[in-house]
Amino acid sequence: MKTVLVTGAFGFIGRNLVATLSRREDIEVLKIGSKNSLNELEECAIKADFIFHLAGINRPENIEDFASGNLGYTEQLIKLLNKNTKKTPIVLTSSIQAERSNPYGTSKFAAEKTVSHYGRTVGVNTYIYRLPNVFGKWSKPNYNSVVATWCYNISRNIPIQINDPDAEISLVYIDEVIESFINVMDNCEMKNENNYTVSPRSFKIKLGDLETSIKNFKDSRDTLIITDLESDFERFLYSTYLSYLAEDDFGYDLEMKHDNRGWLAEFIKTKQSGQVFISRTKPGITRGNHWHHTKVEKFLVIEGKAVVKFRQIEGDQIIEYPVIGESLKVIDIPPGYTHSITNTGETDVITLFWANELFNPEKPDTYYLEV
Repeated sequence: MKTVLVTGAFGFIGRNLVATLSRREDIEVLKIGSKNSLNELEECAIKADFIFHLAGINRPENIEDFASGNLGYTEQLIKLLNKNTKKTPIVLTSSIQAERSNPYGTSKFAAEKTVSHYGRTVGVNTYIYRLPNVFGKWSKPNYNSVVATWCYNISRNIPIQINDPDAEISLVYIDEVIESFINVMDNCEMKNENNYTVSPRSFKIKLGDLETSIKNFKDSRDTLIITDLESDFERFLYSTYLSYLAEDDFGYDLEMKHDNRGWLAEFIKTKQSGQVFISRTKPGITRGNHWHHTKVEKFLVIEGKAVVKFRQIEGDQIIEYPVIGESLKVIDIPPGYTHSITNTGETDVITLFWANELFNPEKPDTYYLEV
C-alpha cells in the first residue's frame, strides 16, 4: 500500500486527482487543504511515500500573498520533510508564468527551485509541471479559467466579454494532466535528469473559436445538432460544458409531432453522421410506404411487436422482417426499396430510427410508394 499526500486537495486539479487516486486499492490518499494546520501537514508528510504538491495561490487579495502562498508554503513543506529526514518524491504544479517576471511567475519559479534543490540534496526525483490553462470539470467559474467562466455564463445566458477574438490560448485537459501525474507516480523510481516534466499535450484555440464552440453546445438543445466531436478537444470541451449546467437544467424537452398514428420526435442531429429520431405507433398502424434514392436508415424496435416490409421499387416480391422489443434486431433500409413498418401487436410500438443525413425539406429524397 502506497501512501500519497495531496496538498491543495480540494482545488480544481486536486479534486480530480483525489477522485482518481481514491479508486485504487493500492493507495491511501492523504488530503491537505487551506484549512489544515501545519501540524496536520507534518503528520501527513511523515506518512507519505509520494507527494503531489498542488497547493498555491494565483489570485490573492494582496500581491505579497503570491510569495507566501506559493514559495512560502512550499518552503514549509520542504522544511517539514527535512526535519523528519524524509526522502519523498514530489510532483509540483507550477505554471508557464514561471518564465515571466511578474509576482505570480516569480513566486512559482522560486517554488520550483526550492523543490528541485530538495530533490538534489536528498537524492530523490522531483517533477515540475509548468502547466498552461487547465480546463475540465470542477474548475471554479468567474475566477481564473476562461473555459470554466464561459461554460458557466453561456449555459446561463450571462454575457461574456472578448477583447480580441483572434487571441490564441493554450489549454490542457484535466484528465490528461491527471493521467500524466499517475504515470509519474507509478514510475517514480526511474531516474529523472532535469526535474522538469513535459506537460500533457496542449490545444491551441482562438478565443473567438472557443466562444463559438461553447455557444454551439448550448444551441444544440434547440437545433438538436451536435457539434462534430471527432477531435479530442471538442469532446473534452463538450464534456466540460455539460459539467457547468445548472442542476435544475440537466433536462430539456423534445418536440413531439402527434397524429392519428401516434407521435414522432427528433432526438439528435449531426452534420457528419445523420440524425436519430424516435416514434410511438399505435396497434394496426403502418408508417413509411416510401423509398429513397440515396438516404439510408436503420430501424430498431425497442418495445412492442411489428413487421418491417420491403419491396424493390421495380419488383413484386415483398420481403418481411418480424421484430419484437424483447429481442433487439436492427433492420437496415437500403436505397431503392420502398419500405414500411406496421404495428402487429396489441400495444404501442416504440421504434428508434437513424438516418444517414439530416432531413432537408427542400430535398427530402422521400417518395411515396405502397409496399
